[in-house]
Amino acid sequence: MLRLPILAGLLCVSALHGASPDGIDLALDRMYNQDYRAAHEHLDQYIAAHPQDPVGYAFRASAYLFGELDRMGILESEFFVDDNKIAEKKKKMEPDPGTREKFVRAVHDVETRADVMLKANPNDPQALFAMCIAQGVATDYMAFIEKKQFSSLSIAKKSNGYAQRLLKVDPKFYDAYLTAGISEYMIGSLPFFIKWFVKFDNVDGSKDRGVDRLKMVANFGHYFKPFSKILLSIIALREKRPQEARAWLTDLSQAYPENRLFRSELAKVTSRLGGSAN
Repeated sequence: MLRLPILAGLLCVSALHGASPDGIDLALDRMYNQDYRAAHEHLDQYIAAHPQDPVGYAFRASAYLFGELDRMGILESEFFVDDNKIAEKKKKMEPDPGTREKFVRAVHDVETRADVMLKANPNDPQALFAMCIAQGVATDYMAFIEKKQFSSLSIAKKSNGYAQRLLKVDPKFYDAYLTAGISEYMIGSLPFFIKWFVKFDNVDGSKDRGVDRLKMVANFGHYFKPFSKILLSIIALREKRPQEARAWLTDLSQAYPENRLFRSELAKVTSRLGGSAN
């Protein structure tokens, strides 16, 4: 079974249609550079200034998730390319209880604030997006950290539901196509007999459509433009298209030079192709 990360997260409408929150932009820049401590510092500052905005807490949960995935060695693309390796423990690393507690608290903070906003306006785009993030990171934590891949599908379905609602409110909310695209590709990759039991809203299970939606985010997205490129590079590797994977990884390595994973994966792919990463 394919288990691509749904990350969490996608962004708030005000960020796309106006000035984006600098704190979140800075936090994500540090997170994509694998500097999770600095990412949390920026998010703490943003949350202190916007305590009722659920989006800040959603990205806080994302930072906890990806910091833990990095610490446990689960971020390497080889774990996503070989499904059997995902269930293995690398270097016998165990989940950190303290990080889990903080992660759960951040998700709870998203849900309580977004719930208030959605009761006032069921179509509030910022609240819908925050809930999409919260359910997405919860999916990833269950699938990758707790190794409960099949059970995580029910939460992934919720994340997709919020993304689809958001896209009905604003079809140009391009970052929301990340979750929609992953859902398409993921369902399209499931064994036939499992598809009978897994139904996602507005998802047919077309891998090609999933890739097209991820490319839309790569071209027009804001916060998740880099993450869509990560997913596209993983898909290219899975689909035996190393040249395409190298192009995405080259772009990512140039944009985030401190990210050791981008550099190492680029070197691996380039080596396979018989060239130089430089």
